[in-house]
Amino acid sequence: MLTVQTPDQWRDYELLDSGGEAKLERWGQFLTIRPDPRAIWTKTMSATEWNKADGVFEAGEEGGVWKYKNNPPEPWQISYKSMRFDLKPTIFKHVGLFPEQAVNWEWIQEAIQQKKSSKVLKILNLFAYTGGATLAAATVGAHVTHVDSSRPAMMWASQNAKLSSVGKDQVRWIQDDAIKFVKREIRRGIKYDGIIMDPPRFGRGTKGEVWKLLSDLPELVNDCKQILDSSPTLFLINAYTADVSSLVLQYLLEGVFPNSQKVESGELGLRETASGKVLPAGIFSRWKNST
Repeated sequence: MLTVQTPDQWRDYELLDSGGEAKLERWGQFLTIRPDPRAIWTKTMSATEWNKADGVFEAGEEGGVWKYKNNPPEPWQISYKSMRFDLKPTIFKHVGLFPEQAVNWEWIQEAIQQKKSSKVLKILNLFAYTGGATLAAATVGAHVTHVDSSRPAMMWASQNAKLSSVGKDQVRWIQDDAIKFVKREIRRGIKYDGIIMDPPRFGRGTKGEVWKLLSDLPELVNDCKQILDSSPTLFLINAYTADVSSLVLQYLLEGVFPNSQKVESGELGLRETASGKVLPAGIFSRWKNST
């Protein structure tokens, strides 16, 4: 089943308008303009409204620069329910949070809470970045193994966990290459109740290992199948690349759960306030055990 899903419970974030290959967003009370090549339509709001932005990201050949009318607050933090996030402007236009992921956070929490089990569920989060999915799982009682090859991202995620009052014993922080880590877990015989992954189109591991989504994702998904518990709770794949569709992710997951009708796939988006348009923001495929 393919769907288009948008979050509807944000209070500290809002997509105000989009168009002209850009988006106007509110993070708390701080307004930003960031490029978005998918927004090729005409803006709805006036130039006067867009000119109220506090910070504008201007792309360059290698990264880009932020230009400010007003500097970001210090600290720059926003909340989603019980989760709290520390935001920072980066040279890659991101601020450390992808708001559309609130859809997946809600799904993760529901899957964990629906599982009829007295044990603490073990969740593996690969390519975990600043930890949104980690916080989602941990704040409903799961133990999360958080894996990312970037030390700055790991530190950022750890700060978010602290801000969200996640217990130190609830998250195992692992700075490592995702493929190598999973293969070691296979050899160790370690099992997980759920797996979450948010692989990039291209990346490098801790020792310069090259990751390419199209060639490496099938192997990783198949390896992950070997470290799933015999009665798993969830499996989620999220991606941002335009190189694949959500159907590709669905077919990979159906290989993990053959003859299963429980795989759902589709697009994530953000609904803008100005016109109600949905700005595409990524694709997903996910499975959960509802028994």
